[in-house]
Amino acid sequence: MRAVPEQIRPWVPGTYVTLGTDGFGFSDTRPAARRYFNTDAESQVVAVLEALARDGEIDPSVPIAAARQYKIDDVQAAPEQTSDPGVA
Repeated sequence: MRAVPEQIRPWVPGTYVTLGTDGFGFSDTRPAARRYFNTDAESQVVAVLEALARDGEIDPSVPIAAARQYKIDDVQAAPEQTSDPGVA
């Protein structure tokens, strides 16, 4: 859920990136749903890299390369399992 963390954004100094979902997905598996909402591990890595690039800490090509490597725009490319299979 992103709505609650977004409410405190005005009071957090610096870069603030929220992760989460605000609705229902269109995916048939949990890994695909996590990819759809960009909450899987790979999407989180890309989100952090994008924030670092916006802040000028890393080259802007780094998050682009990571998104391509992890196929972020392809819900079907989501890994079948997270590092902790018990996580819902």
